[in-house]
Amino acid sequence: NFSHSLLSVTLKGHSGKVLGLDVSINGKYMASSSDDRSVRLWSVKDFGAGNKCVRVNVEFDHARFARFSPDSRAFIAGLAVENTVRVFKLGKNNDGVTTCIPIEGDFVKYNHGGSFVMTAYKNTTIMVRNLKGDILHTINTNQGNNNYAAVSPCGRFVASCGWTPDVKVWAVNFTRSGEYKDVTRAFELKGHTTTVWSFDFNNDSTRQDGVNKILFFRMVTVSKDGSWRFYDTGVEYEKGQEPYLLHTGEFHISDCSIDKDFCIVALSPDARVVAVACMNNIIVFSTASGQVEVEFKEVHTEIITALIFDIAGRYILSSGDKHVRVFHNVLGYKETIRELEEKIRPIPSASSVRERYQKQVDEAKKSLNAILK
Repeated sequence: NFSHSLLSVTLKGHSGKVLGLDVSINGKYMASSSDDRSVRLWSVKDFGAGNKCVRVNVEFDHARFARFSPDSRAFIAGLAVENTVRVFKLGKNNDGVTTCIPIEGDFVKYNHGGSFVMTAYKNTTIMVRNLKGDILHTINTNQGNNNYAAVSPCGRFVASCGWTPDVKVWAVNFTRSGEYKDVTRAFELKGHTTTVWSFDFNNDSTRQDGVNKILFFRMVTVSKDGSWRFYDTGVEYEKGQEPYLLHTGEFHISDCSIDKDFCIVALSPDARVVAVACMNNIIVFSTASGQVEVEFKEVHTEIITALIFDIAGRYILSSGDKHVRVFHNVLGYKETIRELEEKIRPIPSASSVRERYQKQVDEAKKSLNAILK
């Protein structure tokens, strides 16, 4: 049995291999999809209270992944056999227990906060569809193959990586009245020397800076060249502005050949922490320094299939066998404390801003100490 001092809980319940993980934008739910023909919904706040979950059956097929809608009222499941998408609507039973109902047909017929659905294929094809499943636009990524593709949490962009040494990002544009307009090339993340394995967006586009909230958009990439790259993507791409490279470095994972073994990268919502999985091992490091805080070895009995952070950035979650591991994101607290203490130093001691920063530091230290006690 796997054990580690930073392991919060192991979620058990699936009878088959867990293939995908996702968390809802409202932070309440985590969905795990499995080849046992089910998707299970877990309450994030109940992670420490055992294996409480709701089983959602996927009839006549199984889901390779599940993705929540922006308003967290539905999720889509990518079906492995039929190679299509089925949509499930979240609801409540009479006793208040969360349940899920498949919407008739294998594409949503009601708007659940999103404007489009993206489907990507192993070749170089990405399709942008409306909420009825009709194809709005087909993208040829020209990347040899698609290693990974995703929609940004803000819902404005789709991105892909493949055999080429770049990540391509497109903007899906709508009119002010909400009607589909077109898909345009936004920007590229460049700098790797060979295939990009995967990438990730930061989940939260605002960060608290003292009393103010500031907008920030970040992306991270990992490549078979053995390096990671961290970008500021909050640029005016319409004017031809390119993303800024903030940090880069090499990474190594025990018992893995980075140039051969697929790597999955995850970026914390506040963009302070990166986790990378390869085979059945995980490393966690800071985007500011690149220094590895911890390596989790042999986390699963099989190759890791998914790696994510929860919306609050408190946990790192992985899947690979029948179980889901939930780790405390200790580095997230440490990086928050370090960053805030650096900001405090030049501020006069009588300042109200310093007092607010110090309160945030004290809260982060309290949370960290509760984990490490």
